[in-house]
Amino acid sequence: MFKQLTQGAVLLFLGLSGSAIAQGQRPQPQPAKIFLREHWTIRSSAQVKEKGDLLSLPRFQTRDWYPAKVPATVAGTLVDDKVYPDPFVGMNLRMMPGCNYPIGANFSLRPMPEDSPFRVSWWYRTEFRLPADYRGRNIWLHFDGINFRANIWLNGKQIATSDQIAGTFRVHELNVSDTARAGELNTLAVEVFPALPDDLGWTWVDWNPMPPDKNMGIFRDVYLTSSGQVTLRYPQVVTHFDLPSLDTAHLTVNTEARNATDHEVEGVLSGRIEGIRFTQRVKLGPQETRSVSFTPDQFSQLNLLHPRLWWPVHQGAQNLYDLEMEFTADGKVSDRQGTRFGIREITSEIDSQNHRVFRVNGRNVLIRGGGWASDMFLRFMPDRLKTEFQYVKDMNLNAIRLEGQLQPDYFFDLADQDGILIIAGWCCCSHWEHWQHRDDYKEGPVWDKEDYDIAAKSQADQIRRLRNHPSVLVWLNGSDNPPPADVEKMYVDIIKKYQWPNPFISSATAKKAELSGASGVKMEGPYEWVPASYWLLDKDAGGAHGFATEISPGPAIPPIESLQRMIPKEHLWPIDEYWNYHSGGGQFKNVNVFTAALNGRYGVARDVRDYAIKSQLMTYEGQRAMFEAYARNRYNSTGVIQWMLNNAWPTLIWHLYDYYLMPAGGYFGTKKACEPIHVQYSYDDKSVVAVNTTYQPQPKLKLTAQIYDLNLAEKFSKVTEIDLAADSNFKAFSIPEIKDLSATYFLNLTLQNATGQIVSSNFYWLSTTDDVLDKTKTKWYYTPVSSYADMTQLEQLPAVKLAVSGRTSRRGGEETARVAISNPSQSLAFFVHLQIKQGSSERDVLPVIWQDNYISLLPGERRELTASYKVRDLGNAAAFLKVEAWNSAPVKISLASDKRR
Repeated sequence: MFKQLTQGAVLLFLGLSGSAIAQGQRPQPQPAKIFLREHWTIRSSAQVKEKGDLLSLPRFQTRDWYPAKVPATVAGTLVDDKVYPDPFVGMNLRMMPGCNYPIGANFSLRPMPEDSPFRVSWWYRTEFRLPADYRGRNIWLHFDGINFRANIWLNGKQIATSDQIAGTFRVHELNVSDTARAGELNTLAVEVFPALPDDLGWTWVDWNPMPPDKNMGIFRDVYLTSSGQVTLRYPQVVTHFDLPSLDTAHLTVNTEARNATDHEVEGVLSGRIEGIRFTQRVKLGPQETRSVSFTPDQFSQLNLLHPRLWWPVHQGAQNLYDLEMEFTADGKVSDRQGTRFGIREITSEIDSQNHRVFRVNGRNVLIRGGGWASDMFLRFMPDRLKTEFQYVKDMNLNAIRLEGQLQPDYFFDLADQDGILIIAGWCCCSHWEHWQHRDDYKEGPVWDKEDYDIAAKSQADQIRRLRNHPSVLVWLNGSDNPPPADVEKMYVDIIKKYQWPNPFISSATAKKAELSGASGVKMEGPYEWVPASYWLLDKDAGGAHGFATEISPGPAIPPIESLQRMIPKEHLWPIDEYWNYHSGGGQFKNVNVFTAALNGRYGVARDVRDYAIKSQLMTYEGQRAMFEAYARNRYNSTGVIQWMLNNAWPTLIWHLYDYYLMPAGGYFGTKKACEPIHVQYSYDDKSVVAVNTTYQPQPKLKLTAQIYDLNLAEKFSKVTEIDLAADSNFKAFSIPEIKDLSATYFLNLTLQNATGQIVSSNFYWLSTTDDVLDKTKTKWYYTPVSSYADMTQLEQLPAVKLAVSGRTSRRGGEETARVAISNPSQSLAFFVHLQIKQGSSERDVLPVIWQDNYISLLPGERRELTASYKVRDLGNAAAFLKVEAWNSAPVKISLASDKRR
């Protein structure tokens, strides 16, 4: 059978053979999906005179078409084919035809320019060979995502029209049994149309520019499956506990059964979860689709004693089970479906202060995460995706929010495995929220009948697709606005119809919905720079109270190495329109507020390198303060989503690591703040607080606080022993007023366990002059300051010389560097940055996981740190270490190799 497949068809083994489930035997794998990923070609319809009937015949020649892979958008394919200069560098994106819309504008709300090559439809075409054993079976052609409309042709016959194939977030399944040729060559041609301003398409808001094709294309997988008379889809296991007890999990199993024939079919639906088996007879009418359930009341074996539970990261293990389902009719297996699930129950409630509190398995969880951005061209890069989940875990975050950026199945599989909670839902600032004319959207057309239809079908497709993933926390029916009552009712009816097991809310804002009322969450900003003290001082907007669905301390300027990759050399300094182009849209077209604060607090930047270093310092400080404030105030503060986690392209704003996967100041400030067991300082009342977000008590901890002036004269010291209960905070003491402090001073905090091991350390740079918030001038996106804290004395720190050594070892394809760094001087080594580099160009080895970074070392202090990275990312050069502090010259050393294992 393998010889019968072309290279354009990728075979995946997922199915189950024979009637193994019903017979209680271990199933044997058989091919379930044939993916069509390779050997596609694309071409503009303006350059193709033939129609789909001829294009979908094997004799048609595509010599002058562009080679493509699927998933891929049109513009993404052209970029990968190097038709245009790298659009991520400088202002090259503006050189792509059709990209002349106003800089910073929301292109999704604007028509494509008259001369845009993406104003017309584009053709996708491929050929593939089906296995001979598909003969006599139903053959299903699946499209998991087309943006926005499509006509589809197979073997000279049109099998779907653009009226049927419409909607970015629709999942399409076509019965092509009468058209596909088992055992023979097949030709598929898809004519894709771009989204119009009044379509429910893919939206980029002010996060980054939108590509000139508006992400037109086949941006999710295309594949084929076969079945008998009845298909099974969307298997699901729902868990319920007798809380607070977790001793017994009451499991309900659901699956969607579809009769593809014009006559009644009766058969046996069987399922298995490890050693647990269950069956029932099912009768389906002609063309009937029905959800079939196995409840714990009917099937006592689904009351599972002492289950292995699924928990979010840091709260417990991410145990997963396999569910296997099979439908048998007339003695033959018609279809099989398998899925993985977690035994867990997610609930939420709105407390007395109108704040939404989420619980997993009956336990409160402080949600800490970031907002997701796909690659600008929606390119599917599984290795990169896996790295980004590693980064999320390494930063000690537990959540990702998808605002309309609904991801492929692999994304949710990783979230399940890694324990990352997903907040999913629809997008703002586009036709998705043009339900009717209202204050927020006075311009633009309102929804018509087709919009309601596409929205309903999109909701149904995504709810069914996501409902079984244990990582999915909540579904949002709107983003910046709750839907009107008729739309919300439509959405909620769909949620209930398809057995959504998790909470759902009307929007990401505090605006009351007409139908469901209070949301229990807020979207009050800020999105621009605010001082570290803001998060504990603010009581009305984005401060640490309630659940903030998107919030940020503003820009995140990348390190100098990334700036040099994204901005041409002649535009690196001073800041100019090239920098602004890599900022955001709307109110965020430049980094002026951030830059003014940097210059005012840390001293005017002398050049781009000085600016980049000071930016890391300010971003570390800002991200740490935001996450620490929400941890200190829990559960008055119940969740915080940093806007954003990552970026769609190289940019200067809203990320915790940049597009090149460079972890910098904001990354390590977040990682420090979100330690499961943590010691921190409060900017409002100067208290020192120990935080335990785990479910295990931490007894007999030794907490030490030391205040130093600029010359490292100790001005205050206190040691106390504390017992830290599970999921609790402990306010140990407050730092008193200290006379004769330098304008800039330091606070060093450590938390040690009973054996003397340091479980948390935290180093602050502080000022005797506070940042003063000007609340009278608060805008929706930030609160300005009338005067800045004085940190300029940091520029007077004496130079130090660091002592550094390191070795590397390998295991499989991963290399680990073990670095020892010490400060033999009598002065502070401040904000020490460690990098793994290679080659004469000193290219950073990325991605990389550092145990800690941007650290400060007191005189005589020594730290041992590790960094892990892939051997393949070294290229042909060995790794070396570069270490540079705020007040030290760079130190570069080669890394000796231990014996390879």
